[in-house]
Amino acid sequence: MRLAGRVAIVTGGGSGIGQATARLFAREGARVLVADCNAEAARETAFSINSAGGEAESAAVDVSSAAHACRMVEEAAAAFGHVDILFNGAGILYHGTVTETDEDTWNRVISVNLTGTFLCCKAALPAMIARGGGSIINVSSSTGAHDACARAAAYVASKGGVTLLTKSLAIDYAKHNVRVNAICPGPTDTAMLRNNMLPERLESFAASFPLRRLGRPEESAYAALFLASDEASFVTGAMLPVDGGQTAEV
Repeated sequence: MRLAGRVAIVTGGGSGIGQATARLFAREGARVLVADCNAEAARETAFSINSAGGEAESAAVDVSSAAHACRMVEEAAAAFGHVDILFNGAGILYHGTVTETDEDTWNRVISVNLTGTFLCCKAALPAMIARGGGSIINVSSSTGAHDACARAAAYVASKGGVTLLTKSLAIDYAKHNVRVNAICPGPTDTAMLRNNMLPERLESFAASFPLRRLGRPEESAYAALFLASDEASFVTGAMLPVDGGQTAEV
C-alpha cells in the first residue's frame, strides 16, 4: 500500500494510461477521483475500482476549462477531504505537418495537452500547499520530451511545452514540498494510438524499438506510481522515459 491515506486526481482516467494509473493508484491505497471528458468512461473506471475493493469517485472534466479544473479539485476535496496527488493524463493526438494542421486543430491540441496540464496544476497547487506538500505527475512523451517526429507538429509542440512546464513547476514549488515530475511514454498500446495509425504501420513501428513492441498502459502507470510515492521523495523536475528504449538510440 504505497499510497495509503493519499487522495489522487487522475485526468484522462477513462481509458488508456490514465485508466491504468487510476486503477493502480487505488490498488496501492489511494482514494481516487477519476476525471475524464467522457463522463461514462470515468464512471466505468470508478465502478471497476470500487468493485475491486478500492475507493473512487468520477467527474466529467474538460481540462481545457479553468472552471472545470477548479471544480474537479473542489469535488476531490469534498469527497475525500484533501488532495495529495495529481496525475495529468488527459491528452489527444493529431498527425499533421504545420501546413496540414488548421488553426482550430492546433488550438485544440495545445488547449488539452499543454493548457490543460497548466490549468489542472494551477487548480490543485493551493490544496497541496495547504496540505503541506504533494506530488504532480504530468504526461509528456518520448516525442516532445526528447526529440520530434514527422507529421505531428501540434502534438510535439504540446508535449515539449509539458516538459519545460514540468521543470518550471518543480523549481517554483519545491519550497512548498510539492514535487513535479513527468513520465514520457513511448508508443503505447492504447485506443488513441490505434485510432491514429494503420495496423500494418503500427506493427512495423513497434518492431523498430530495442524492446521490439509497444508499451502497455500498466507499464507507464507503474512509473507514475513510483513518482507519486515516498520512494521518489528526492525526485523532482525529472522526465522518466517509459519507451522501450526508443529514445536511447536516437
